[in-house]
Amino acid sequence: MSIAENIARVRERIGAAARRAGRNPEEISLMAVTKTVPPERIREAYNAGIRIFGENRVRDFADKAELLRDLADAEWHMIGHLQTNKTAKAAEFFAAVDSVDSLRLAHKLNDSAQLFEKRMAVLLEVNVGGEVAKSGVAPDSHELEDILQAAPQLQRLEIRGLMTIPPFTEDPQQARPCFQKLRRLRDQIAARALPAVRMDVLSMGMSHDFEMAIEEGSTCVRVGTAIFGERVPA
Repeated sequence: MSIAENIARVRERIGAAARRAGRNPEEISLMAVTKTVPPERIREAYNAGIRIFGENRVRDFADKAELLRDLADAEWHMIGHLQTNKTAKAAEFFAAVDSVDSLRLAHKLNDSAQLFEKRMAVLLEVNVGGEVAKSGVAPDSHELEDILQAAPQLQRLEIRGLMTIPPFTEDPQQARPCFQKLRRLRDQIAARALPAVRMDVLSMGMSHDFEMAIEEGSTCVRVGTAIFGERVPA
């Protein structure tokens, strides 16, 4: 199947999952994850209607950015772990960073956004599965609370919600408790009405489990393989 056909199929699955949950499919954004995907295939996805793209590495996207500069209304998100020494490049190339996982990173990204005189949307990455090898703040950590409390001082950042990557399992149903946990955390933070903190984005769900994520409240699914096929090793 072509990329356009794959996107159409993914959108059908998004719609079906949303309807099962009594939700409006238009509430759910489809992000195409373009790690290792060459510019010409990204352009195919754009021509098929995708406008939100996620990259895992700053350097990889920096190499593609010039070739995709004419896609004026495309929105580029950094979704992989961001090192503090890469915040300037991230601020240069991306509209949003969906993987902020420390107060130090938030401050560095805020300073870098200031250099480029831009405001950046950010999501806080939460390690709901407690996996040692994965980045993300723990749901009940002081680090998460510190970032939330610092939001009014991070004037170049707009905290818009939460993101997670659950432990991978062959059975996508096993990711459901992680999605439920993130949704509850989002609801708890939103209920506090903290200054300069919005909780309208819940980014969870990838190619193998996005339907479960939608049923549990995801507002943005990050889909790579189901759109572009199996990833070519970097």
